Amino acid sequence: MDAILSTLQTIGIILLVILFFNLMIFVHELGHFLAGKWRGAYIDRFQIWFGKPIWSKTINGVRWGLGWLPLGGFVSLPQMEDMESIEGKADMPKDLKKLKAIDKVIIAAAGPLFSLLLAYVFAVIVWGVGKPVAEVQGTRIGYMTPDSAAAAAGLLPGDRVLSIDGQGVTKWMGNMEGVRELVAMSEGEKIRFTVARPQADGSEQTIDIDCGYKVPETAWWQRTALRQVGILPTQPAVVGEILPGSPAEQAGLQSGQTITAVNGTAVYTPYAVMEVADKGTPMELTLRNADGTTTTATVTPTVPANWQGLPGARPVMGFGWQSTMADIQFEHPSPQAQVNQSLKWMKDTLAKVCAPGSNIGMEHLSGPVGIGSYMYQMFQAGDGIGWRLVLWFAVVLNVNLAVLNILPLPVVDGGHVVLGLIEMVIGRPVSSKFLDWIFNGFVVLLMAFFIFVTFKDVGDLVGGEDTVELPAPIFSAPQQ
Repeated sequence: MDAILSTLQTIGIILLVILFFNLMIFVHELGHFLAGKWRGAYIDRFQIWFGKPIWSKTINGVRWGLGWLPLGGFVSLPQMEDMESIEGKADMPKDLKKLKAIDKVIIAAAGPLFSLLLAYVFAVIVWGVGKPVAEVQGTRIGYMTPDSAAAAAGLLPGDRVLSIDGQGVTKWMGNMEGVRELVAMSEGEKIRFTVARPQADGSEQTIDIDCGYKVPETAWWQRTALRQVGILPTQPAVVGEILPGSPAEQAGLQSGQTITAVNGTAVYTPYAVMEVADKGTPMELTLRNADGTTTTATVTPTVPANWQGLPGARPVMGFGWQSTMADIQFEHPSPQAQVNQSLKWMKDTLAKVCAPGSNIGMEHLSGPVGIGSYMYQMFQAGDGIGWRLVLWFAVVLNVNLAVLNILPLPVVDGGHVVLGLIEMVIGRPVSSKFLDWIFNGFVVLLMAFFIFVTFKDVGDLVGGEDTVELPAPIFSAPQQ
């Protein structure tokens, strides 16, 4: 029964994602449709998705349809430029008159305008219901692997990051302004960290450190990984559920205690504790109790009885970590603030794609599959978080849709606007033969790009090498 409910939930979420996509496409194309009606243009078809229709119906002289290729939609307006290579051949009346240049500009610009208006509609809703905030606050380094670029550069656990490449930072992750994002989007061979390092007398010393970076290997069908320096934020190492017969139970550890030091060395995150535990040698833990008092305990990690001989088996202390994540907060940014932020993200992303010293390229842009997978993951979040995230994401998507379509490129709406303006200036349409050559060439490039990013989207969903999952640890009863 649980499997059936899970399958139905998955199908339901997929249908919601498709519904959201089609709503955004429909509203965008509705702008062209209504503008065409207003300016007296002949409208042959209104189709969601490209390719041969799998469903169609003629209403008031307009063929409404659904194509088989889920890459967008179109309103066929034969009086505009020839778009037969994308939209298919249109049924054109013999006495069809030419549109004025100003009409072409208005009709072409209406699509991006409606997408922007839809972004504001979603932004007003988000303003009312709230946007979930999942930012990781604080910039103090809690852990780094010994072979990381950060360790080689001289960064230390406990350092508080003040800026990266001169850009001030106040959080670890969130809104493309955190430590993680600034590292990933950095340029050049070195990343300049400005950190505040704690001193013995309680003060902090400001230090500039030039750090290299590493790009983790990925499978050839996946996107290239982004830059990493091998640092993680601080997170209290709070002892969770203790397993029966485990070394932790034998040492007298209690759930709720916080490990503050191992073998006399301060630790700022559970990862630092687990790194020492992997050695399987006795560990002297400094523990802070719930009442603020301090105690010590010696624990010797062991390999669980049911892990013996399994790949990936390692010594463990025998307890879980208690979650210290703060409750999700809901912000209520104004509609204009949401649109402005979406525009800034888009500008910053495109700038990094074009920057010669950046590791971010065209492959890191997402197509329908990638965007759909993000929305699917958002919908899965419970406690009223998922649908709020999707509403906020819809603001970002519609702003992106509006901006990308108004760019002065062939085929997209901005290209039609430019052609209309040129016609207004020179007094005649641009040569149809020239447009055929430009449009067909750009269609090939556009389809190649869609295939490329879709291939990467699917590759990321498939993943790379399988990781070994060990069973829940079971410890042998201590000998009497």
